[in-house]
Amino acid sequence: MREALKPQERHKLIEVARGDAPADLVLRNARLVNVRSGEIHDAEVAIYGGRIAGFGEYEAAETIDLKGAYVCPGLIDAHVHIESSMVSVPEFARAIVPRGTTAVVTDPHEIANVLGVPGIRYMLASAERLPLHVFVMASSCVPATHMETAGAKLDAADLEGLFEHPRVIGLAEVMNFPGVFLGAPEVLAKIEAAGDRPVDGHAPGLSGPLLNAYAAAGVGSDHECTQLEEAREKLRRGMHIFIREGTAARNLDALLPLVTPLNAVNCSFCTDDRHPEDLLDEGHIDALLRMAISRGLDPITAIQMATINTANYFGLRGLGMLAPGYRADLVVVDDLQDFRARLVLSDGRVVAQDGDYKGARPAPPAPPGGGVQVKWEAVELAVPVTGEAKARVIDAIPGQIVTGQSVEPLKAENGHAAADPGRDLLKIAVIERHRATGNVGIGFVRGFGLRRGAIASTVAHDNHNIVVVGADDSDMITAARAVAETGGGQAVVADGRVLESVPLPIAGLMSDLPLEQVRDRVKAMGEAARQLGGTLPDPLMTMSFLALAVIPELKITDQGLVDVGEFKPVPLFVG
Repeated sequence: MREALKPQERHKLIEVARGDAPADLVLRNARLVNVRSGEIHDAEVAIYGGRIAGFGEYEAAETIDLKGAYVCPGLIDAHVHIESSMVSVPEFARAIVPRGTTAVVTDPHEIANVLGVPGIRYMLASAERLPLHVFVMASSCVPATHMETAGAKLDAADLEGLFEHPRVIGLAEVMNFPGVFLGAPEVLAKIEAAGDRPVDGHAPGLSGPLLNAYAAAGVGSDHECTQLEEAREKLRRGMHIFIREGTAARNLDALLPLVTPLNAVNCSFCTDDRHPEDLLDEGHIDALLRMAISRGLDPITAIQMATINTANYFGLRGLGMLAPGYRADLVVVDDLQDFRARLVLSDGRVVAQDGDYKGARPAPPAPPGGGVQVKWEAVELAVPVTGEAKARVIDAIPGQIVTGQSVEPLKAENGHAAADPGRDLLKIAVIERHRATGNVGIGFVRGFGLRRGAIASTVAHDNHNIVVVGADDSDMITAARAVAETGGGQAVVADGRVLESVPLPIAGLMSDLPLEQVRDRVKAMGEAARQLGGTLPDPLMTMSFLALAVIPELKITDQGLVDVGEFKPVPLFVG
């Protein structure tokens, strides 16, 4: 949390609340959505010193007549990776504050996997002076697994130092769930370092006794549920469920039937990863509210899930509801059924109106390094084969970060396994970019539809090496070199030429451009991929998760293929 009230500030707030001194601002003729009492009631809302002083008749230096509009607490995202917006923290705030979001709980493990502790501190520093409360969960899995090469490694001692920061409030998603239920000392040490702070989970598909062990270790939430019964089992084990609707993973429709009047208090909303186009065109947590309410969820319940439930789970005192003494973070809407922010206040100040951002725009600090270090002379994409070869194939699933797997015969050209665009079998490679080790993991993937060319990115969860998918080796190398030359980024290539690209100079993850320009460049890359035969709505986002070796079933890192169910490396060829 931000700094608590000083004694003199508290005395003055009490004086204003009594009516013995004027407020800074009074919102008149409001219909207050009271997430504590579960009702909507008329109210005059007095604000002083960035906090709610009280409800009732107050004198104030300024008044705003809301003319019967609804006033809700500012929205809170329970789990988000800001880096996935592909823009700096101030630019991310500019995108979501006008949508009514006034606080986020972020896990900066993307930049942590590139830069370590300095990367996390960079994100904390970038959030200073913003009209957005940015709370950080200390990244627990850097690297995410032992089967990949990241740019840094964080142990329990590193996390203990981070916990000294007032806005580092817990331990981020513990993705190494086998390490938890098997009692790996280095994993349990991180949970112990968190003390009584919240510990977020990440355990897709985990059930039965192993889920019991995971929860017993102290993990309190999960945002990876994709099936209703999976979420129900985790809720029954005492876990707080974050219902996710992001860009790559959209689970709200599947999970919303879980929510009842009796258990909604243990459910929240999160976006996890949202791309620029979705942030600008769909929105943020407000988009989830509109979806949930349109599917029949009671509006007050939905708003509770986007505010007080999240604040209570994380222990964010002073946030999540509108009541005397609470921070004056609020959003004004005209229609709860079609939740769209007309006015947004943060700490009692108007920071957005009718979609126009009016908050501070501080320049982020210079990033503490990053970039791309590749031992190019060691990069070889050719895969020798003899006779008829069958290989494990990653099956990409549109709209999901999970994958399937299959076994397919490969086409051979000049004694080497080759992509076969006619069967939608493309080659995929992960090229290590942090330590110039020369590591290259090579596999095959189905689902992209490219007939020619290649796409490459330094956004490759969570190790963020270079990932490249293509129909021929030459274009794959051209695409990989193109993103390296800009210090990180994304590119679409065909016939040896870069068709579209976006530089991501901040750790190879984020742009220093405005969100709208990043959106336009990403859209242009998607269109270029479609011109090459691509069939995925967002091929670069889908590709970025194929290196995430903690999400089933088959993934690939710079060290090769990983069977996530078995949590072990597996060879490319079978039989």
